[in-house]
Amino acid sequence: MTIAHTWPGWVATALLWFLAFEFLMGAITKFWPGPTFFGPAYSEKFPDWGWPGWFRFVVGAIEGVCAILLVLPYHESRFLAAATLILVLTGAVVTHIINHHGPKESVAAPLHLVIMAVVALATWPTNWTDVVQPGHWS
Repeated sequence: MTIAHTWPGWVATALLWFLAFEFLMGAITKFWPGPTFFGPAYSEKFPDWGWPGWFRFVVGAIEGVCAILLVLPYHESRFLAAATLILVLTGAVVTHIINHHGPKESVAAPLHLVIMAVVALATWPTNWTDVVQPGHWS
């Protein structure tokens, strides 16, 4: 069963585009050199959280690629994006727990983790090799 089969198609598409926009904004802010509308620069946040400063570029690149994969009209690309974001968001949730962040800083990551789990389950391929076969998404 896919997202399109469980919800009207336009609702699923709108949700995926909204999520892609959110992750794209997150990616851009990871590359942004100064403060963002989310607060201090990620170049400061990542070291404060115990990560090397350059790691923000890795996370930002992953978020950007996954944002694009979420809006492609292939269930395999959406599944791959959701599964990858589950890994990234698990790291974010653990980072917020370890650093004892309050609810303000700690709500977005677990909420998006649950949403990405739903997207992954809704786009789960019938055969796992469908995700990795070149040229299969056409």
